Amino acid sequence: MNTLLRTFSRAAAMAVLISSLAACAFAPGMRYKSDFQVDPNDPNSVVTVKEITPSLAREMTEAASAPVPENVRNLIGKPTPYVIGPGDILSIVVWDHPELVLPTQTYSIGTGPTELTFGDTGAGIPGYPVSSDGYVQFPYVGLVKVAGMTEAQVRNSLIRGSRNYIQDPQITVRVLGYRSKRVYVEGEVKTPGPMPITDVPMTLPEAINRSGGVLPTADRSRVYVTRHGQTVRVDMNKLTAANIDPTSIMLQSGDIVRVVARGDNKIYMMGEVTLPSGLLMHDGEMSLAEALGEVGGPSQTSSDPSQIFVVRSLPNATPEVYHLDSSSPQALAVAGKFPLQAKDIVFVDAGNLVRWNRFISLLFPSAQTVQTVTAVQHQ
Repeated sequence: MNTLLRTFSRAAAMAVLISSLAACAFAPGMRYKSDFQVDPNDPNSVVTVKEITPSLAREMTEAASAPVPENVRNLIGKPTPYVIGPGDILSIVVWDHPELVLPTQTYSIGTGPTELTFGDTGAGIPGYPVSSDGYVQFPYVGLVKVAGMTEAQVRNSLIRGSRNYIQDPQITVRVLGYRSKRVYVEGEVKTPGPMPITDVPMTLPEAINRSGGVLPTADRSRVYVTRHGQTVRVDMNKLTAANIDPTSIMLQSGDIVRVVARGDNKIYMMGEVTLPSGLLMHDGEMSLAEALGEVGGPSQTSSDPSQIFVVRSLPNATPEVYHLDSSSPQALAVAGKFPLQAKDIVFVDAGNLVRWNRFISLLFPSAQTVQTVTAVQHQ
């Protein structure tokens, strides 16, 4: 019995001593350290914390709803007639001259244009294939350069070239097989893959719709268009909010459209929240108050609501930290206007009493171990 009392006396004395030396520092779990050096080799790498105030929240909201970036506006254009290119297949019919019609063609010109899939040779389509250097060969006229021309321009060229052999030639030119131009759609769409550009203007919504439309897992705020090695992020929701018709974004041959999954852009809720988890943003948008609400808010039994931090990683891997004191619910009104960004980390620190409790819960099992060892030694 005396041994037990001595053991607890030592443990109590140790607890009092450590508590006087800030025992909370020994408590398990992550905590925010204002003097923490992000780079251990750089004493100047301590992050300056920005307080989340109404003015900062308004500033961040205005920045999030900024006008459509210039690089997105550069994608806006007007529809133009289809320009013929190498590999396309043309139907050329001279009316009232059946001897000039290909044996496999008729005056009805088949059933209309064909959108060929990637790698299709088009061998089954009756017509004149455009050679790799952009020519077709037509009776009497000979080789005609058609690449870079529209249907109307090719027709006029053939009419001029055949007037010496045909009186008042009536010629119809149509593209039957579209093989020279395509865009590529990938990501969260129903049927990703190459999409031929036809006489229907290839706008961004057109490319996505011809791919079967976006999946429920898609993030409409993160549609990326890559052109000539440069990638532009297009926020479809922001375009609509800015009264810009998404169909005004014209794609070019070789463009790559990638629709990102919502799961790639989460908000991570950590620390003393009711349900720590990763949250999916709503089409690229979520406020701090919404994020806290979806996880049940700061824990009523373990959190210090005055210590809520938003940690954001900058492109150079250095952190940017924002602090919210929500010890009173009024602060949640400010949090409702503070927009989060993809991959932000929201951390809620623990209260000092909770840290002390955790420290004690670890300390007393240690005291029991000492008691057991002492009892064994005296046996």
